[in-house]
Amino acid sequence: MATFYIEQFGCRATQADGAALERQLLQRGYTAGAKDTADIVVINTCTVTAAADAQARDAIRKIGAKNRSARMIVTGCYAQRAPEELASLPGVAWVVGNSHKPELPQIIENLSSASEPARFVPATSLRWTSLTGSQTQAQILTGEFERKPLLSAPVFGGEANHTRPTLKIQDGCNSRCSYCVIPFVRGKSRSLPPEMVVAEINHLTASGIREIVLSGINIGTYGRDLDPRVTFKNLLRRILDETAIQRLRVSSIEPMDVTQDLVEFFAQERLAQHFHMPLQSGTDRILAAMHRWYRAEQYARRVQVIRECLPQAAIGADVIAGFPGESDDEHRTTLAFIESLPLTYLHIFSFSKRPGTAAAKFNEEVPAHIIKNRARELRDLGERKSAAFRREQVGAKFRVLTLRSNHGDDSRAGELPDAGQPATRSAEYTPALSSNYLRFRVPGAWPANQWLDVRAVSTEGNYLVGELEISLKLDEPVCANTVC
Repeated sequence: MATFYIEQFGCRATQADGAALERQLLQRGYTAGAKDTADIVVINTCTVTAAADAQARDAIRKIGAKNRSARMIVTGCYAQRAPEELASLPGVAWVVGNSHKPELPQIIENLSSASEPARFVPATSLRWTSLTGSQTQAQILTGEFERKPLLSAPVFGGEANHTRPTLKIQDGCNSRCSYCVIPFVRGKSRSLPPEMVVAEINHLTASGIREIVLSGINIGTYGRDLDPRVTFKNLLRRILDETAIQRLRVSSIEPMDVTQDLVEFFAQERLAQHFHMPLQSGTDRILAAMHRWYRAEQYARRVQVIRECLPQAAIGADVIAGFPGESDDEHRTTLAFIESLPLTYLHIFSFSKRPGTAAAKFNEEVPAHIIKNRARELRDLGERKSAAFRREQVGAKFRVLTLRSNHGDDSRAGELPDAGQPATRSAEYTPALSSNYLRFRVPGAWPANQWLDVRAVSTEGNYLVGELEISLKLDEPVCANTVC
């Protein structure tokens, strides 16, 4: 059988698509290979910014230069938005949009078993790109999303390095924020049926996983497309009732989906006390221009509800710097608004004009150097907020989950150290994560995926230093997931 390699770009949703494809190919008997030698190379792209587009094109050129015999398939959000751009690049055999990602295994099977391009796709579904010179004709497969199945498989890796998998339970978006290209490249909101979510989580917990991160493009709309309709809270309740997962974390949720009822539900021990709510701007005029469905006061109220119900919860926000027409005064208003809120961290994005979006046609573009300065000021504010939150936690007790270290020998990961002692490795500390998204360094080299009770004794850079209180057995259930 042919070998394959998947080059990943972009958000967790894109990574989940890649994980699902990898699972399907392995099930069909293909073997994962190296980028420079694989027979089939899939480039799974992002298009959220112009920089993401440039990174994808650069990767295609470099892979084509190093692995000239590979059949390259470009897919993902960039492939859906601008397939002709990608089809014109040397070495590209197929460009497959998100709308037709479920057909990728069959395309790959045809590519690896025949010299002729695949012919199973209806001619009406194809758009052909005429290329010159020695470059063979790349085939393009994009179209409407219709009722395409939702691709989903756990994503291992990233910040937790295989300890905390991410499971995509929703894709697409029915909103039309003026700056965002996602609805055009991922289609309308689609949900993974709850029984499939439960089955996937049960499979992960049976393999020893203790924390899972639920993700989606607009996760608060989960289940509204299903029949019968299911709410996000109902899904969470079913997961807690029907699985043994010890900690469940939500990646991001829109402010208007954060209700008092939902926040109160998060007070139970197995749900991570962590809310990430995109803000984008602290001024009502800019929020209206962005086509956001809330205003600053409504956002502030939801932050306060979280803080009142869950005093130690992590509350993060996305903010866009330099949206068209944003004045210096409005930027300062956003800074002051964020300063007034008990946010614990920020993700800052510089505005990037995306073709096809309403904001791409707006006048009064903010100069690049001003956007850069505003983004720097927002990041500085976010760092100060994060540092203040860490300092507030010194002296408190936490139950943390150890993560896989990036250094030293971790061959004993998942095993209990002898007599409750750290594993014998050369590392001086073990990274760990609390329910409220605080990163810890615990002295010693503990195996990954283990619960530890620690006391925060000091701060060290972006970490808290945790002093060990109790070491838990790996099969011991979590009885207290919140700050003591």
